Amino acid sequence: MTGFYRARQQFGARLRRLREEAGLTGKQLAEHLDWAASKVSRLEHGKQTASTEDVTDWASAVGAEHLVDDLLADLRTVRFEYATWNRKLRRGTAPRQHASVTMEASASAIQVFEAALIPGLLQTADYARHILSNVVALRQIPNDVEHGVRLRLRRQEALYDPAKHFRFLLTEAALRYQPCPAATLRGQLDRLRGLLGLDTAEIAILPFDTRLPIAPVNGFWVFDDAVVLVETLSAELTLRDPDDVLVYLRLFDMLWKIASHGEAVMDILGRVLHEMPRSAEPRTNSDLHS
Repeated sequence: MTGFYRARQQFGARLRRLREEAGLTGKQLAEHLDWAASKVSRLEHGKQTASTEDVTDWASAVGAEHLVDDLLADLRTVRFEYATWNRKLRRGTAPRQHASVTMEASASAIQVFEAALIPGLLQTADYARHILSNVVALRQIPNDVEHGVRLRLRRQEALYDPAKHFRFLLTEAALRYQPCPAATLRGQLDRLRGLLGLDTAEIAILPFDTRLPIAPVNGFWVFDDAVVLVETLSAELTLRDPDDVLVYLRLFDMLWKIASHGEAVMDILGRVLHEMPRSAEPRTNSDLHS
């Protein structure tokens, strides 16, 4: 059980105690709030995440208005998950790739911003192999790179699902940084050019000379406008609070509007390929999910 589901169960148990202390059955509380009885049960057993309005109404119904601020603070904690990479990668890269397969398969709309590398859903096998090898070296975790690469490529099946839509926003730096040999990066950029015609995905680029409204610090992924994944060097953050998600959606839209699209992206990729040295020493990159 993940920290999110455990926290949601604990929050539900707190709601249940407040109901019991008020001398109400679940059915009575549901009738008072004009809810289905099943909603009360789902909230109390951690099967559903409460909304701010749910918590406020619940507290009022059980005579615990004085606890509203405290309950809402707990709810915000439920919606936030901090998982260190040491824990998530302790058995290698494959478990994290498995989690991505599941999350990406269940989402219908995914928005991705990456500032320093090509996102995993767009990577070639060779590029992915270097990225994951760098992760193994940095984290000193079990070397399951080939398994991780296979799973990363399996994730890309989602790109061909007509029920999904992807928006990938990259900086020009992500095209030029070399976490791999130059030949591998060339192959990766050719792969991007081949993906520009996908019906399910849009790719936009922020050129170096773009004036930014705000400097994005971290890459992030938004799933169905409801969940955001943010990577730091030490941990992955999972954000579900609507206010938090809204900030990332707003930033993505601001950057998307000023980015280059369509034929301009093809021109940028062509220019980067033309300017790329024929040989270069690979550099390391510690980005993990992408």
